[in-house]
Amino acid sequence: MPSQQSSTTEAQILLTGLAMGESPRWHNDRLWFSDWGAQEIIAVDLDGNREIAVRTTFGLPFCIDWLPDGRLLIVSGREGLLLRQEPDGALVPHADLRGLSSGAWNEIVVDGRGNAYINGGQGIIALVGAEGVVRQVADGIAFPNGMAVTPDNSTLIIAESHAKRLTAFDIGTDGSLAKRRVWADLGDGVPDGICLDRDNAIWYGDVPNKRCVRVRQGGEVLQTINLDRGCFACMLGGPGKSTLFLIATEWRGMQKIPEVAQARTGQVLAIAAPAPGVGWP
Repeated sequence: MPSQQSSTTEAQILLTGLAMGESPRWHNDRLWFSDWGAQEIIAVDLDGNREIAVRTTFGLPFCIDWLPDGRLLIVSGREGLLLRQEPDGALVPHADLRGLSSGAWNEIVVDGRGNAYINGGQGIIALVGAEGVVRQVADGIAFPNGMAVTPDNSTLIIAESHAKRLTAFDIGTDGSLAKRRVWADLGDGVPDGICLDRDNAIWYGDVPNKRCVRVRQGGEVLQTINLDRGCFACMLGGPGKSTLFLIATEWRGMQKIPEVAQARTGQVLAIAAPAPGVGWP
């Protein structure tokens, strides 16, 4: 059967005027995300009411997720630090990643046991365990991007943007990663942010191809949502986690990020999903 095609005309625009949205997460009945060019972490409800939840003092990239106890974690990518927000709103160091790589850090996912996986650097994945110990658990990733963990905490899936594929690892009881394998080759797809649904399908944002794509393990395309600008990330949330949120911005290349941020072409869109979200984030 041919894959289903959708377009932005079927999606509700929830927010406009963003600098450069990234790292969406569904938390406490709102969609949270980083607005890189504005140095803000924003929370928005289903009616489009937005709140600037955190103002950061550091530049891009910075990505977010939550510990099981509800405390927010923020990756300050250029500084090589993982920060934690305390109940009084203060940001304090949670882990120092600089000993593993001098490169910028990118995305984060926290599994159900409190293990935080952070990628970036020079193609590596770091683990910050629940006890706070930092160690490298994978390398050789071709531009690591979005990550997702299955509901049983057994598998981590990561987007390798430059390899145009999704890659899976088994997660050990100590959080280590093993049995690396290709989860899906994506053809001309360039995966950025990802999320997992109940049918064991992955949604991935694709910036250069201006779309969000749903694929099953092995690479079969199930649905494509075509946009008029680059799709940086996606997240399943809302009631029953059955709404797909898309983070989209015009893309003019790495050298023109300041120009893009100033133009504020970023949007958050929402569309009904065929299957609810599961796992983490």
